[in-house]
Amino acid sequence: MSVMQKVQIFDVMNRNPVFFLATVEGTEPRVRGMMLYRADESGIIFHTGPHKDVYHQITMNPNVQMCFYDVAQNIQIRVRGTLEKIDDDVLKEEIANHSTRAFMQSWKVNCVTKDDFYKMFSVFRLKNGKANIWTFQTNFTPKEDIQL
Repeated sequence: MSVMQKVQIFDVMNRNPVFFLATVEGTEPRVRGMMLYRADESGIIFHTGPHKDVYHQITMNPNVQMCFYDVAQNIQIRVRGTLEKIDDDVLKEEIANHSTRAFMQSWKVNCVTKDDFYKMFSVFRLKNGKANIWTFQTNFTPKEDIQL
């Protein structure tokens, strides 16, 4: 397989929106499945609740690694970098109204104000990450970073 280009990497991520996020709590690693909102030139965007452990881990140490798996191509895309919190109510509204986030509508209905609703989740972005592609064929070759 030749080295993938950024646009191909973003395409794989968007077609396989469940990814694994590695964080650190103290000195111990933590990994969990997450759901991507969008990956493109502006960054890799997802959200979580500020009451969750992952939120606190990110705020204490925003350096993370993400792993996306494409079963059809049998490849992993591993991206490392630093997350930034995005406080943008327009983006939060876009996320909440997206077809993949229908579960959020019940949260919205039960909030007194939009501000209360927007406080229920935080949006993070990994921008300028470094990706590398893993396949069985390249398992033993040196990893090549692709700047996103």
